[in-house]
Amino acid sequence: MDLALSEAEKALQDKAREFAQSRVSPLAGQIDESGHFPFELLKETAKAGYHGLPFPRSYGGGGAGYLGYTLALEEIARASITIASIIAASVTPQEAVYRFGNPVQKRRLIKPLASGQEIGCIAFTEAGTGSDPSAIKSLSVKKGDSYILSGHKQFVANAVAAHRALVFTRAKDEGEGLNTFLVDAATPGYKVGRSFETMGARGMGVCEVILDRVKVPADNLLGKEGQGYEVLLDAISLERLGVAVQAVGVAQAALDSSLAYVRERKVKAKAIATLPTVQWQLAEMATRIEAGRWLTRECAGERDRRLDIRYSSAVAKLFASQMAVEVTRMGMQVWGTYGSLVGSGIERLYRDAKMTEIYVGVSEIQRVIIASHLV
Repeated sequence: MDLALSEAEKALQDKAREFAQSRVSPLAGQIDESGHFPFELLKETAKAGYHGLPFPRSYGGGGAGYLGYTLALEEIARASITIASIIAASVTPQEAVYRFGNPVQKRRLIKPLASGQEIGCIAFTEAGTGSDPSAIKSLSVKKGDSYILSGHKQFVANAVAAHRALVFTRAKDEGEGLNTFLVDAATPGYKVGRSFETMGARGMGVCEVILDRVKVPADNLLGKEGQGYEVLLDAISLERLGVAVQAVGVAQAALDSSLAYVRERKVKAKAIATLPTVQWQLAEMATRIEAGRWLTRECAGERDRRLDIRYSSAVAKLFASQMAVEVTRMGMQVWGTYGSLVGSGIERLYRDAKMTEIYVGVSEIQRVIIASHLV
């Protein structure tokens, strides 16, 4: 694949970088410190058009494709992983509708999310599921032209602000079939419960969601009855790619801050940037970032070619998340004691990087996916 960027893609990347550095970066530390969901800043990202970039303009999207989406998302993650993760989590329900919805559902459900008028979330994880869909206990029972949903979801990012939730339930008491619904969060019985504070990517609005006999129109069922597992595997692949892109953005931010620091920090009147040991760390950081970046772009290119990215997104997430942890660790070493101080910037990036190894499937699950594909 030719990975050279077109002029339009370069322009999109440049615009996203300028927006991220001027509007997002100044608030990143404050978002991390408070842990509050950034409602006001999300209005700006919506107005700038970053909430529906991959999808056709006919459905209210940005028409930038998946590569364009990853280019913009990396720049936003470079400024704040929280903002990037909120956007990526809201894109996932759109992807499910785009891939499995009928034409009426696409016109009705994608546009509000793509425009940023609504925020989306994905409600899959439960206390006993981990990453195993067969362990889901939430149920959906059909009654007339509706379904009644009951269950308890945990660790739902964006839940505190979401207007629409992509909800997975068991299709029946027995068997492994799943149903997938796009649920209006204002529906009676849909309740946002306690919130969770995370070590990194703070401010994502992670909460539990209780489904107390939520009545959902049958028109909001995505795909066929029992097809939810396929919907999950397909939609979550794009979210995995989104996390890989976030990891690259965080790692690049760590390199940026480290370069700025070593140019200013002096020992015996010489900037420590001249020290071979420091230069080795920087070179290693840059090399790993480039490898992660090209993996994410190749995966995005595959999606643009309408290929299945379950394998390539797992590869990208596994490598990029581990890379981000290592690169931010190297950045901490470059900064030394100053890097360990709260508010230093690199300390926040170190915590953010670790989150990319955990959410949307821990690294061990990515290895299972990769190995299953190979054998």
